[in-house]
Amino acid sequence: MRGMILTINAGSSSVKFAAYQLAEGNEPALLLKGQVDRITTRPHLAAVDADGEMLIDEAFEPSEANPYEGAVATIAKWLRARRSRGPLVAVGHRVVHGGTEGAPVLIDDGIIERLEQLVPLMPLHLPANLSAIRALRRQQPAIPQIACFDTTFHRTRSEIAERFALPDSFYRQGIRRYGFHGLSYEYIAQKLRSVASEIADGKVIVAHLGSGASLCALKEGRSIDTTMSFSALDGLPMATRCGSLDPGVLIYLIRERKMSIDAVERMLYHECGLRGLSGLSSDTRDLLASTAPASRLALDYFVYHVCRHIGALAATLGGLDAIVFTAGIGEHSPEIRERICTQLAWLGLRLDFEANRAGGPRISASGTAVSAWVVPTDEELVIARHTLSLVRPLTPSLLG
Repeated sequence: MRGMILTINAGSSSVKFAAYQLAEGNEPALLLKGQVDRITTRPHLAAVDADGEMLIDEAFEPSEANPYEGAVATIAKWLRARRSRGPLVAVGHRVVHGGTEGAPVLIDDGIIERLEQLVPLMPLHLPANLSAIRALRRQQPAIPQIACFDTTFHRTRSEIAERFALPDSFYRQGIRRYGFHGLSYEYIAQKLRSVASEIADGKVIVAHLGSGASLCALKEGRSIDTTMSFSALDGLPMATRCGSLDPGVLIYLIRERKMSIDAVERMLYHECGLRGLSGLSSDTRDLLASTAPASRLALDYFVYHVCRHIGALAATLGGLDAIVFTAGIGEHSPEIRERICTQLAWLGLRLDFEANRAGGPRISASGTAVSAWVVPTDEELVIARHTLSLVRPLTPSLLG
């Protein structure tokens, strides 16, 4: 038995991908990963193997019709040239919004139609996901595609955690707290069983801190609450997104400042957060290197609100056993981790400064009441696992 699973994570200006080797009785094994970035201007394909060795690093001409069409075609063509690992048997997609879907699904016309209805809920993310799905359906219609939703992991939360204090009819119409980054949280919940088994079934807050940032309260490995809600704007301040905001501000901007809906949307997604506060950069590395007062303000604001939301989630959990840092900032910024953990000393967390600088996995001192950990996330592996579980019955001759 030989074959590959491809995972696709389509964003507004890039398409990330990974290829996994299938082996009977085993979980998918990473072969390579990469991305096509700058897809609307000067597309560039780069990929490395499982050991980090560069496999390709080339630019190509953009597609005249659809940038995703060109990006997906380039990835597929390059993978076909590497057929020594077997044929491509399925593609799994990260889809940011699945509404109330409770599990990954095989994509068909009905699923695409339902996802199209959700575009107004996630206007900057879902169109990219759908474009990649449609491009692959046109190019390789026989290959099964699986949608893995970032919202699914949070379906274990209570109705109280999902609701807004709005009239009941709005909840029935789908206006509720969905939560996102679910594929990342699912991976961490599973990984804790091998990395930190003593906390895997406890009360844990996972801090997914990257350009998009959120927190998730886990109890016995299940989502109890999370900071993102109806959209990817809510909760923590992010690289360019505002985080929690009094809705009265929006009413004021539209009514009194005469801002259009499009202008407000552009500002909230692209001009706020660390970029808006600092006026310099959306990247914490740039802000940490800067001596400008506005840079310090942006970082202070970020740390303050991460700690504020951790406190709220600890109350929701009824206590706290551990904090787990993951994603770009969470995995790679010991300075930010130190600042957060120092402010959380009241919870009984004592940082091991040397372990923190080394990157963990455990970064708290021994004997501390609340432990702290660094666990790299792997959303692509979660997608590959779900894809394999759904396509195995469809292609038993290839998948064993």
